[in-house]
Parts: sequence; structure tokens; C-alpha cells
Amino acid sequence: MTSIDDDLAKLQTERQNDAHHDLDTWSVHEIATAMNALDREVADAVATQLDQITAATELIISSQRAGGRLIYVGAGSAGRLGVLDAAECGPTFGVSPDQVLALVAGGFGAVTSAVEAAEDNYEAGYDAIMGIGVGHDDVVVGVSASGRTPYVLGAFTAAHRQDAATVAVVNNPDTAIANAAGLAIEAVTGPELITGSTRLKAGTAQKMVLNMLSSISMIKLGHTYGNLMVDVRVSNEKLRSRAASIVRDITGATTEQALEALNASGDKAKVAAIMLSAGIDAHHANERLECYAGNLRAALAQGES
Repeated sequence: MTSIDDDLAKLQTERQNDAHHDLDTWSVHEIATAMNALDREVADAVATQLDQITAATELIISSQRAGGRLIYVGAGSAGRLGVLDAAECGPTFGVSPDQVLALVAGGFGAVTSAVEAAEDNYEAGYDAIMGIGVGHDDVVVGVSASGRTPYVLGAFTAAHRQDAATVAVVNNPDTAIANAAGLAIEAVTGPELITGSTRLKAGTAQKMVLNMLSSISMIKLGHTYGNLMVDVRVSNEKLRSRAASIVRDITGATTEQALEALNASGDKAKVAAIMLSAGIDAHHANERLECYAGNLRAALAQGES
């Protein structure tokens, strides 16, 4: 018979919240109210880690400027959140799929179907990092509610061997993964509404942190103009309308002029904005943007000087 893991039982995310011991007898509205109240605690837990989040984000920005990658590693719910964040960076910020990517215990089949035993495979985490040729310019972010997932620990061991930077995103204090990382973000969220179900508060905290790491990095790397998604990929009519609105807001052009410039630019909002602001064609607008390493604000400022 398998013995109880006493170390796991000590984790805050595994403790039972006595206030909810009879949860199944509550009304739907009572459960929803309790869940909402617990979720309100998550932002406060993340707020305690703003200095660490800032340091990690600055590390990622430096890495990206050097041509490095942001690589999320996790298992189960934590791994799926890494996949979600990485997948959204392409359409939102126009970056290539290999600039922000995610590795999940059990492979990408584990994104839609549980492969729970995979998280215990230390060697698989190690091999996954080695298999994508991680180097010293990369940042490996290990995501784990418990802070002890062997797959992530294996990935960190490989990352350290390759001299890559490591960041832990965990939901318990003083964990093996946090201690193994170069920098640790410990958003301690406490017991869950459903005991041990870390897709709840812990998962919400993880998503908030990953949102900050990737979004702030992309903002500072010039993938937005103010709070506008100027590198958005125009892949459908909704996004074409959004891109046209962005160009219109930046330049003061009409919707028709914005759409015409977008069409001439190959659906590149940055290029279209320079075309309209400077009165130049797509070729010269693209050249100007390249001169400023894709920074739209700097490229537009040239025309004002």
C-alpha cells in the first residue's frame, strides 16, 4: 500500500480549509460567494512578489534583446498555463513561436488530457531542456504550485548546466524549486476551496504572474505603442478592424485611410502608421521602422524632428 506523503501534506496548497469542510451541503450561491472571496486574496498574494516579478521581467527583457527565449516549464495545470501564455504571445505581440514557448510534462498531449505521472519524471524535464538546445541567453521559468515537481527540477538542472537563467513561479514558501532557481516568485495563496485543487487560487496566481512576465516584457521590447497592440497579427476580420482602429488612433486618419494603408503595408499596423504619419510608401516606412529596431515611437519621432 502506498504511504501518505507527509511532506506534501505540509504544503499550504494541500491543507484543508476548515471553513469549507461541509462545502457540498452549501447552496450554489454560497459556494460562488466563498469562491469569489478566496479569489480576491490572489491579487494580494501576487502583490507581495512585485519586486521579484520586476527582477524576473527585467531578466527576460535582457534575454530577449540578446536573442534569447522565454521558456515555460510545468506539469498539469501549471504546464497548461505556460502553454496558454506562450501561445498568446504570437498573435498579440507578433513574435515568432520559438521566442516564447512552453514545455509540458507528458508532451503536448497533456495539454488536453491528464498525464499525471509525467510530472514525476525528472529525467524527462532534463531531456526536454537539453532537446531544445537551451543556452546562456535563454530564461527558463518553472511553474509549480507545490514547488517540488520533479519534471521542473530536472529542467532546472539542465538549464543550469547550459548556463541559462532560471525563475521559479510557486505557491508555497521555501520549496525545492524556489531554492533551485536563480530567482523565485513565491505567490503563497494558501488552502484551496477544494482541498489540493491548485487549478483554483494557485492557478489564478500563476496566470497573473505569467501575464505580467510576458506582457511587460513585450511592452518594453516595443511590441506596443502606449497600450495599443501595434504588432497584432491580422489573421481575421475582427483583427483587421482592430488593427485599423489602432492605426487610426495613432495617426488621426479616417477608417478608410487606415484600411488602405494596412492593405498596402501587408497588414502591418506599425508600417501603416508610419506611412500615414510621414506621407511615405510602405517600402520606405518599413525601412524607417527597421532603422529603429521595430520601435514605432522612435520611428514616428524621426518624422517630427
